[in-house]
Amino acid sequence: MTTDTMTARVALKKVTPDVSGAMRALHTAAVTAAESAGLEAPLLELVRIRASQINGCAFCLDLHTRDARAAGESEQRIYALNAWSESPFYSERERAALALTEAVTLVHDGRVPDAVYRAAAQVFSEAELAALIWAATVINAYNRIAIATRMTPAG
Repeated sequence: MTTDTMTARVALKKVTPDVSGAMRALHTAAVTAAESAGLEAPLLELVRIRASQINGCAFCLDLHTRDARAAGESEQRIYALNAWSESPFYSERERAALALTEAVTLVHDGRVPDAVYRAAAQVFSEAELAALIWAATVINAYNRIAIATRMTPAG
């Protein structure tokens, strides 16, 4: 089945502004929780990029790789992110966050394994862990919105 992936679909912000506003508020609350917990902004961008890679969301990949670069993330680490578990470029905290992000994103593949959760709980406080789960949840929702409505990168 061939589809035209470049044709935009329903404009959710226009058609359902209250729901779009609620989603924006959820995103803002998740960012605030991450800041309050002391999570590093570059770590959150890695989480957003990794979930977007898994989901194949071009719009979010474009947005968050630009944001990561603007925050000082290296090209090498951005390029290697798809193979983070085999790459020496990521810290123990980043590895735990990326594993948790993958488990949340691929929850249909066996839920969030206890070992993945325990590894994250060993390097993150409860507040940080909660914020990471929210960050992964929010980017997954945004990926689905962007893909379903065929949002395209600014280019």
